Amino acid sequence: MPDSTDLKLLRALQAEPQLSVAELGERIGLSHTPCWRRLKKLESDGLIIERNVVLDTDALGLHITVFCFIRLKQHDKASMEAFENAARAHPNVLQCYTMSGEQDYMLRVVTASIKDYEKLVKNDLLSLPTVGQISSSFAMSEIKNTTVLPI
Repeated sequence: MPDSTDLKLLRALQAEPQLSVAELGERIGLSHTPCWRRLKKLESDGLIIERNVVLDTDALGLHITVFCFIRLKQHDKASMEAFENAARAHPNVLQCYTMSGEQDYMLRVVTASIKDYEKLVKNDLLSLPTVGQISSSFAMSEIKNTTVLPI
């Protein structure tokens, strides 16, 4: 479990992921070397997975966000692994979750158009032998989208 200094470091990093180690240390009251050590420990402990740049989907022509619910035909390990590997590999699939309840998976997918999403479903998702049923919901507008955790 991270201590209070680690949490300060993580909060600062979430707010400004581009900070250098020196700037980060300044923000949380540590010199360069102790800050670097803590950062490396948080990374090796798996608390920091990666640093990303968040891009504007509309500005890049990816106007359609779809929440796609998948139900598999069968629920054996090989079928699930095949689907999960395909979801990880597809560039339009931004998130994939296993679900409880009626659906097996939920995907968040972005595409340029509904036509492109239709192609993705027909050519990619339905071509997987494990997919039994797909249900899609199209986002009308984005109210909140953050990667900042409440720590």
